[in-house]
Amino acid sequence: MPMGHTTTAEAGSGGLTATEHRLANGLRVVLSEDHLTPVAAVCLWYDVGSRHEVKGRTGLAHLFEHLMFQGSGQVKGNGHFELVQGAGGSLNGTTSFERTNYFETMPAHQLELALWLEADRMGSLLTALDDESMENQRDVVKNERRQRYDNVPYGTAFEKLTALSYPEGHPYHHTPIGSMADLDAATLEDARQFFRTYYAPNNAVLSVVGDIDPGQTLAWIEKYFGSIPGHDGKPAPRDGALPEVIGGQLREVVVEEVPARALMAAYRLPQDGTRDCDAADLALTVLGGGESSRLYNRLVRRDRTAVAAGFGLLRLAGAPSMGWLDVKTSGDVEVPVIETAIDEELARFAEEGPTAEEMERAQAQLEREWLDRLGTVAGRADELCRYAVLFGDPQLALNAVQRILEITPEEVREVAKARLRPDNRAVLVYEPKSPQAVEDADVPQDPESEATVEAGDENEETAK
Repeated sequence: MPMGHTTTAEAGSGGLTATEHRLANGLRVVLSEDHLTPVAAVCLWYDVGSRHEVKGRTGLAHLFEHLMFQGSGQVKGNGHFELVQGAGGSLNGTTSFERTNYFETMPAHQLELALWLEADRMGSLLTALDDESMENQRDVVKNERRQRYDNVPYGTAFEKLTALSYPEGHPYHHTPIGSMADLDAATLEDARQFFRTYYAPNNAVLSVVGDIDPGQTLAWIEKYFGSIPGHDGKPAPRDGALPEVIGGQLREVVVEEVPARALMAAYRLPQDGTRDCDAADLALTVLGGGESSRLYNRLVRRDRTAVAAGFGLLRLAGAPSMGWLDVKTSGDVEVPVIETAIDEELARFAEEGPTAEEMERAQAQLEREWLDRLGTVAGRADELCRYAVLFGDPQLALNAVQRILEITPEEVREVAKARLRPDNRAVLVYEPKSPQAVEDADVPQDPESEATVEAGDENEETAK
């Protein structure tokens, strides 16, 4: 049996605990009991994402995520979905810059099925991977790109801003969706080599959270995963380090069929896992995190020059994080009017910092988001995997909010002054092709009903 240790609940963890274990083949296992409801979540993170891809083969990590649902040694075709859903469970997978994850939430008595399915994919996918499944999922991913990026208003904004923010050759220069040309160029042998390199137990973390018997759960994990061999040929990811500031404003104007003018910007911010990153998260929450934020109050409520305004943080552990600003203009308002107002608000914030009330509200907002994530078995399983893969310690997930609550207003002001500057951003300006689109983009009768635009989501979910 694998060896493990238990960590007791720490301050700020809400009484939650997790135990850590490691199999002989290198698979890390994290268990967290929660007997509130008779369900169990299984989450498997592989330490591979788009940052591990090489030029000419972008999109391979996301394509392979789809291939993982095309059958394995003992499960044919769409059987993974059929078995989980037939047992009353739900499942999916996503790909990001820094990881690929797979997850199921099951009735507690069906936990063994989910573990067996994940182990079968990890241990025997290559026996089922063939040209037919490769071509099928290549077409699915290309169609996903068309539907979510190429053929929707502002769909390529995140891709364009990422390419501007991270220079050519940087591991984060491209997004997980990949390019059409690279998707076409990917071969079956590319996919097979990708699996051999990254889909090994010693490159993964498995978490199980919920109404579980830890001893029985570990026995099942040892039974199904223990015989899968590890792989030591994984190359180290390329260095993602960059200077703290870009050093000059980067800018691109996009003329497309969009319903309104838009100003989007990406600011280079501290890496995830640092105190400065937590301070930046609070700064962006005060400035653009919801309808009580400074930018929403200024642009939407007071000036009525925008119909939506948001500022969010894309946390990255292997490179500078990205502060994502997204503003949609109202009526025929020109982008320079919006930009001037934004710069005024950022300069004032850098000088004065947050008020005590703003600080309290922002910390409460981030605490609520943390509680939301850890409040479900699936969310907690994902967070435990995240901290294990990216920072080496799943226990950090249980007290992450405490680190947010310890940040001072002065730290928030300092990170804003150092980073939220015009010379530290990439700017994307959208101009509609059709003048009528601008004329029709009126201010809504009730601006408070407009949803705040949040930070861009880098995840690519497998289509069911």
